[in-house]
Amino acid sequence: MSQHQTVLLSEAVAALAIRPDGCYVDGTFGRGGHSRLIRQQQGPAGQLIALDQDPAAIAVAQAMFHDDARCHAIQGNFAALDSLLLARGLQHQVHGLLLDLGVSSPQLDQAERGFSFQQDGPLDMRMDNSQGMTAADWLAQVDETELVRVLREYGEERYARRIARDILQQRAQQPITRTRHLADLVAHSIPRHERHKHPATRTFQAIRIALNNELGALHQLLQHVPTLLAPGGRLVVISFHSLEDRIVKHFIRQQAQGPQLPKSVPVSQAQTQGALRRIGKPIKASDAEVQANPRARSAILRVAERTECDA
Repeated sequence: MSQHQTVLLSEAVAALAIRPDGCYVDGTFGRGGHSRLIRQQQGPAGQLIALDQDPAAIAVAQAMFHDDARCHAIQGNFAALDSLLLARGLQHQVHGLLLDLGVSSPQLDQAERGFSFQQDGPLDMRMDNSQGMTAADWLAQVDETELVRVLREYGEERYARRIARDILQQRAQQPITRTRHLADLVAHSIPRHERHKHPATRTFQAIRIALNNELGALHQLLQHVPTLLAPGGRLVVISFHSLEDRIVKHFIRQQAQGPQLPKSVPVSQAQTQGALRRIGKPIKASDAEVQANPRARSAILRVAERTECDA
């Protein structure tokens, strides 16, 4: 099992521009690399909310911060962050929101979680493995049209129709309940394999995203960001594939533009100011980090800051 390494650790926390007395939300706690560094830079009045939908991650957060009343570990999907913060009276008071999207290394490393095609385990793939249907359940009932759509949209898989057809033929003979079974099936379905990339990579990614509604959750959270952040508060997002990054990039661009009104409408510049402004250029991992942690190769970090205008 590989040791967990937090991707873009120093860059992400630096982008939050930590205030000692600020309130910060780590929306994807994972194993706490970012949260630990945030706490080190906060003062006695600072607050940290560690959120994750994975019960195993929250167990780590509770152990890490058990004696620190300024830290709050909450199990939940970041899609519901607005209601979680509203219940604590923290809307418009968050000085930094950090998201490290996708699956974590510990989840990939644990065969029983079913995320990895590199080791055999039950075909689970649930971020919150305490509820909902597993990937095996989903594959047992999905129709061909929907499976093709998922593989194309979320996996950008060129052989989506061929893979979907083979999955449906196989499940008619035998349930697909193991990761190795699915990985081998996909490998045999694809006529051409990419160098240095397992043929099941795109399929596993697509099913995981669909099962956990990852892109829908991201859309839902982002629409609330302007009402969550305090003026000057930062949104910092690390994405690992183009689908996530495209959503974040377009959201920041749209929020920076502000309301698009006809030129004939008499309004001041302040009235047309966007809710967010982009901070700097996208950041990628250094060559040294990629060499030490290959998972960082595809990571891209984007930063936006809440403006002074009303939400």
